[in-house]
Amino acid sequence: MTARYHQLAFTPNVKAEQTAHGSRAMYERYEGASESPDPITEAEAAFIGARDSFYMATVGETGWPYVQHRGGPIGFVKVLDENTLGMADFRGNRQYITVGNLQSDDRASLFFMDYANKHRLKALVHTMRVDLAEDADLAEKLSLPNYRAKVEHALIFKVAAFEWNCPAHITPRYSEAQIAPSIRDLHDQIALLQAEVKRLQG
Repeated sequence: MTARYHQLAFTPNVKAEQTAHGSRAMYERYEGASESPDPITEAEAAFIGARDSFYMATVGETGWPYVQHRGGPIGFVKVLDENTLGMADFRGNRQYITVGNLQSDDRASLFFMDYANKHRLKALVHTMRVDLAEDADLAEKLSLPNYRAKVEHALIFKVAAFEWNCPAHITPRYSEAQIAPSIRDLHDQIALLQAEVKRLQG
């Protein structure tokens, strides 16, 4: 966890809970004064670029949090520079809860998961909605030419801080694409066995 993430996430109430449960001293050792956003390194860029989904949390005017799953083809979230992420925002169920919440508070939490390898990356961001019709350069950077979905606008995330989480309690899960090679191998083995059975019955 970075010093900047500590500053933003560890409120007085959070620190009080840490003290009560005996973890305050451990986290206090890593704290420091930092007003600069955490820079995205090659490790974070590679991890984000390999994802086909993430979770996004916002808070509305009533104070209720809202978590939404966002998905697309692998790499649909782009790293634009060391502090900026961007994505083409596709039309969904047209409830617009997330973008509505962002009108009153542009802060959001992003949660990127790699279930297969039990890795997760959290980011605290400021979010801006951009009309891609008014920014041809950004539209090109965020384009997904082979993905058939209605793009309504872009979401730009200015990363304030991020944290890599431990793998504890993450149950490995695999996508169809990840298990496809193993399934092909099994089909090949089954075909060979069937051919051998047929020969022996012959």
